[in-house]
Amino acid sequence: MKKTLKIVVLAKQVPDTRNVGKDAMKADGTVNRAALPAIFNPEDLNALEQALVLKDMFPGSRIDLLTMGPGRAAEIIREGMFRGADGGVLLTDRKFAGSDTLATSYALSRAVAKLNPDIIIAGRQAIDGDTAQVGPQVAEKLNLPQVTYAEEIVGFEGEELIIRRRLEHGVETVACSLPLVVTVNGSAPDCRPRNAKLVMKYKHAITPSECQQDEVSCYADLRTNRPYLNITEWNVSDVDADDQQLGLSGSPTKVKKIENVVFAAKEAKRLTGSDRDIESLIQELIASHTLG
Repeated sequence: MKKTLKIVVLAKQVPDTRNVGKDAMKADGTVNRAALPAIFNPEDLNALEQALVLKDMFPGSRIDLLTMGPGRAAEIIREGMFRGADGGVLLTDRKFAGSDTLATSYALSRAVAKLNPDIIIAGRQAIDGDTAQVGPQVAEKLNLPQVTYAEEIVGFEGEELIIRRRLEHGVETVACSLPLVVTVNGSAPDCRPRNAKLVMKYKHAITPSECQQDEVSCYADLRTNRPYLNITEWNVSDVDADDQQLGLSGSPTKVKKIENVVFAAKEAKRLTGSDRDIESLIQELIASHTLG
């Protein structure tokens, strides 16, 4: 077993679709991202925690976050560094725009191949798509074994990583050799909070694109003296990707129609914990065929 590990966590910045309102969609059927706050995809935070657990087991291991998106997506790399990751790579290029899961997994796989990690960990799915396809597709493109629905990385037994999986009707424990891809369920432990010392250490970490902004230029000398503040930024040419497999040209998935459905409560009823109120509620649910 290696004394240290090189771990890559696949992460995504997503609109917070858990709080969708009537303004969440534009008239043309596209997402109104201005109306939804951008957040760290929840299950990717579960994945980050499993990577941090491995780093705790094997001090000296390195964790890098890999995300694909516009320049603002660097924010989740910093968020990961505040929680214990060592750095990250922002994969950004106009040619990535419009990518479906197939094109996204291709771009990510090219970047992962360049990073050459021992373990790739990702959340099971992103809340803005709910496909659960990107992690397994990355594994297939890299010809690596994969363990899905992971709930806990237990540790190593010899040269194999021991992983507990949460399935629909139970729990399964499996062993797999490195390198491999692991996708993590939302039922896995929550990610640890920000560490105050790490926030102070990495709060000025930025990408080259962000460095071009006037308001951050005053920290240029600081980043020169502290290389860990420079977040890596790659484009299509940096990962030697085929343009035809990226963006809209590399995306066979086509969205034909989007409907904006917002549920609104017509009336509300306040109940106490009394037997009478509970019995009344049950009778009402049975009468409306919600129960029974």
